[in-house]
Amino acid sequence: MCPSQIRSDFQTITYEKQDGIGYVTLNRPQVLNIYNLQMRDELCQVLSALRDDPEVIVAIFRGAGERAFCAGADLSEFLTAPSPVIARKVRWERDVWGLFLGLPQPLIAALHGYVLGSGIEMALCCDLRIASEDVRFGLPEVSLGIIPAAGGTQTLPRTIGRAKSLEMLFTNRWIDAEEALAVGLVNRVVPRNKLLPTAEEIARKIMSLAPMAVRCAKEAIRRGTNMSLGEGLELERQLASLTLSTQDALEGAKAFLEGVDPHFQNK
Repeated sequence: MCPSQIRSDFQTITYEKQDGIGYVTLNRPQVLNIYNLQMRDELCQVLSALRDDPEVIVAIFRGAGERAFCAGADLSEFLTAPSPVIARKVRWERDVWGLFLGLPQPLIAALHGYVLGSGIEMALCCDLRIASEDVRFGLPEVSLGIIPAAGGTQTLPRTIGRAKSLEMLFTNRWIDAEEALAVGLVNRVVPRNKLLPTAEEIARKIMSLAPMAVRCAKEAIRRGTNMSLGEGLELERQLASLTLSTQDALEGAKAFLEGVDPHFQNK
């Protein structure tokens, strides 16, 4: 096993990479890992580093402590911006949500406890979501006189549908693990002690596949979702042509022609 590399100079998160997996941990357990300005700035640094690091194949996002992945944003900070002009400028320069959505690596969210407000928005920026049985999801912003400002009104309906999203927003109704799985908000629900091992198992499965194919598949779905069918099919054609020229594709074709599909050997 390769030795882990850990960044210890952050105040609100920890970052470690080991054996091709990047681990980003929200680390404010004393306040349920709520998202503040310092966390925003530190996430921007980590996400930028992840994006440009060829050693990180998959990333796992999790929350420290026993009670929450992230219980929302620190409204005492985000609602006291010095002026709308400055606030817009800062957001443009530090677009953590744009960085999240633009990362080429598959992102796995390991979710437990409270996943509220910015926490659910962060989870929705990830590609796969694994939840423990104690998880609770909610978007309380409208009940506080505001609306989500980190993509929740756009990413949630695209994931669970318009009606269920509006119900959560209009009524501040929280949903548990069972309902989250039923509506497609999470991919799996596991016991709390199996949360990280399950996320790591999925990460290793992804890493066993051709990296270019994985990244192109993510890009095809991420970009194609907002295109017409014709545009999406053209995007798929372009990305497919990229994968066909890789050594992985040549080896896969050779194995298939020889009647030995390496992926089925592991099943």
